[in-house]
Amino acid sequence: MVATSIVDADFKYIDKKGNLMKSRTELSVAMLLSFLNKPYEHNCVIAGQPPLVANFKTADGYIQIIDNEQDIATYASIKKRLSSENVIAMGHPRLVSRIKEMDDIIFHSDAPETGSIFLEDPSFAFDYAHILPLVEKCSILHGHTSSVMVEMVGTMKNNLLVDFSEAKRIIKNVLRGFDHKFFINRRYLISETEQHYRIAFDGPKGRFDLQLPIHTTYLLEGEATVENLAVEIIKHLVPNLPKNVEGVGVYIYEGYNKGSHIISKIPVI
Repeated sequence: MVATSIVDADFKYIDKKGNLMKSRTELSVAMLLSFLNKPYEHNCVIAGQPPLVANFKTADGYIQIIDNEQDIATYASIKKRLSSENVIAMGHPRLVSRIKEMDDIIFHSDAPETGSIFLEDPSFAFDYAHILPLVEKCSILHGHTSSVMVEMVGTMKNNLLVDFSEAKRIIKNVLRGFDHKFFINRRYLISETEQHYRIAFDGPKGRFDLQLPIHTTYLLEGEATVENLAVEIIKHLVPNLPKNVEGVGVYIYEGYNKGSHIISKIPVI
């Protein structure tokens, strides 16, 4: 498991190299390239007048992110200037669909194609409580509402990785098991009965000794950080994903514009 940079309200989206991304789509492309071990240059200046900037330059060509009308015009100019290079566009479907050169968007090859999808939906949110005894500010019982985005990478079949409705169903089923739970490190478990856990520890705010219903408590192998929750969600997603999915990433936002992103390869069995 590899944790990426934590997004921040002041810096927005930042890739592993420290580059400032203008949108989540741009960050997703950066993370996908890193996952595939594809070196890239961000915001590469293209020689000529007027100056043009390509969002990503790789050994195989250029990737331009389409987030607004101006991006479409910029993409067209880059495509014209780099007529001998591979240039593709990625972005919101309502914008990318206006680009007529579909060959610029879809790679045609006799080899299996690697593709990715990402899903973010208001239903991908869950409420939970936790305690972090090792962090003074968070060493008391408190709660969060966290939203989740999931990305999947793998081999496409008939130009499809996973049907969005099926992927959404899988994600919602997994997150249902995390909603309205109390998360705590298993190491603080003192005893248990058929109905209750007894959790006790000494922390910066004093000693806690809690009796908790088993059905509302989720014991973790490690502290109940947002990073560890992302790992736990991946553990539950992987057994339910189609076999052609080779990697999965989970973003969890803890509040506004801060959180964690964990991406993991799925071992071949």
